[in-house]
Amino acid sequence: MEKSAVFFDIDGTLWDYNKYIPESTRKGIKQLRENGHLAFICSGRARAFIQDKDLLSLGFDGIVCSCGCHIEVDGKLVYQKVLDEEFAKKTVEMIRAYGFRPILEGPKYIYMDDDEFDHNDIFGNILRRDVGENLVGINGDYYGKWKINKMSCATEVEADKRIQCFERLAKDFSIIEHDENVCELVPVGHNKATGMMKACELVGINPKNTFAFGDSENDIEMLEAANVGIAMGNGTDRAKAVANYVTTAFDDDGIYNALKHFNLI
Repeated sequence: MEKSAVFFDIDGTLWDYNKYIPESTRKGIKQLRENGHLAFICSGRARAFIQDKDLLSLGFDGIVCSCGCHIEVDGKLVYQKVLDEEFAKKTVEMIRAYGFRPILEGPKYIYMDDDEFDHNDIFGNILRRDVGENLVGINGDYYGKWKINKMSCATEVEADKRIQCFERLAKDFSIIEHDENVCELVPVGHNKATGMMKACELVGINPKNTFAFGDSENDIEMLEAANVGIAMGNGTDRAKAVANYVTTAFDDDGIYNALKHFNLI
């Protein structure tokens, strides 16, 4: 069998929000690489948000993150899209004027203001737990000097205001709406699929030898672009609809079962 590259989303695919990784996933990725295939993380998370030692100990040949805006192979940075500082500042000020609460996502730091995400906010608390000292404020000393690849926003505003803001953003960003309260803003021309294909180009893998695992809205382009897109059984209806194959849930040996099904292990 020719060498393949397999791309794995993190949340809802490799683990859950409590950071539980099934033993079958550990076993499957280890065996996958022992069989000569390459394993990549392919995540919407920024690099600053991918620090967990247990996750990284699974063994990956590379990391595609920030929805294709940051790519590492064998621990080395090989591609990065960084937003212009003045453009990022104007964007933050504009979306705040509409009532959005931004989180700025970069290779070293995640920027979030505590007064916008109190300690009852689930995602804010996950960032506090997982990013640690690399979680810093948007305001203050860093203001306008952020090094970021993309943004996420809490968007709990009236529908007409949200639509109007999205219309103003659409020229520069691909907008991924997870629901009416949360979105990601990714620089136009970047997504998990572009990052996946760029990584394949850099390591010499034919796109026909690509597999991708995902579960949610920001995985759709990746699932469509891979030669075989695999949706997790716990995934969204849209992710399942575009996938070539739907495996079992992540905590029901989903990754292992699919790797076995496609003779990768």
